[in-house]
Amino acid sequence: MKRALFPFLILSMLSLAGCMQADADQTLAAELAIGKTAIVIHGGAGTILKANMTDETEAAYRAKLEEALRAGHVILEEGGASLDAVIAAVQIMEESELFNAGKGAVFTSEGTNELDAAIMDGATRNSGAVAGLKRVKSPIALARVVMEKSPHVMMIGMGAETYAEDNNLEMVENSYFYTERRFRSLQRALEREAEASSSLPFDASVQYDLPLSPNGDKFGTVGAVALDADGNIAAGTSTGGMTNKKFGRVGDVPVIGAGTYADNRTAGISATGHGEYFIRGVVAYDIASRMDYAGEDLNTAADAVVMDKLGELGGTGGIVALDRTGAIAMPFNTEGMYRGYIDVDGNMEILIYGPGDE
Repeated sequence: MKRALFPFLILSMLSLAGCMQADADQTLAAELAIGKTAIVIHGGAGTILKANMTDETEAAYRAKLEEALRAGHVILEEGGASLDAVIAAVQIMEESELFNAGKGAVFTSEGTNELDAAIMDGATRNSGAVAGLKRVKSPIALARVVMEKSPHVMMIGMGAETYAEDNNLEMVENSYFYTERRFRSLQRALEREAEASSSLPFDASVQYDLPLSPNGDKFGTVGAVALDADGNIAAGTSTGGMTNKKFGRVGDVPVIGAGTYADNRTAGISATGHGEYFIRGVVAYDIASRMDYAGEDLNTAADAVVMDKLGELGGTGGIVALDRTGAIAMPFNTEGMYRGYIDVDGNMEILIYGPGDE
């Protein structure tokens, strides 16, 4: 009798386990917002004050942010991948002189433009990063090629450009990135450096990639995070770095886990700010880790890292992030951040200033 009951008990246990797994799968599917899409972008954080912004300039920023959002969102709505949406949104901003990426990149101390970018696939945690580019028209496009076609994560300088040529990416002369406004910003930075009495080899106070105002010297990195209908998250970031940067300086953008990170289990994050501090704080990964290990929700984790931990280090800037449920976070510890999103319900919002100034 006991032998006869044993197979029955085993089958019953397997059946119960199957039911429990089915319930868990249904709960997870609901939690992951499968079938829904969302995208969030940024264009830099810093001392962005409404009092310093003309109506014309503000309208230009809002229009370009909306263009980038819609370019990514239409891909998602048509069933496209989050990686494609991120590339589309970032490239719109790379091709705009309004932002410190691609065409609008700031100048190094030598009067050249050097570009960095990174992208990460939250489904596989595969990633690609590039740094010190001078001739690749779209750094974010090369970052994706590095991720998908090479055995490496990061490529830099001439080697990365050779790889871009081998993969038929569009190449340009460094003069393509020249804009008069950014060049004037370099001249002002060099003048301040010459006047400084600091014993440092250069004035650290002018090395941020953060925007001060529409007429200021510093404008921010661009980035996007997207969630597609299959529940996959991707994050990408692109930058021209710091005005007057020296010695082949590379910031946080291409450092996976610092300025760019994505993991379907937690969130996708793209950062903008004083890169040295984002590297030291491993900011993007820290947010995801708090969600993973401490069970914090996205906004709690993002606020703790950006508003508390980053500030304690002395770092300034912000992030945009999306989690697997479609929740959005956009904290920043500066006066403003160019940012916007289209959420899982199709609501769009574009913001520039801090709380109370919109």
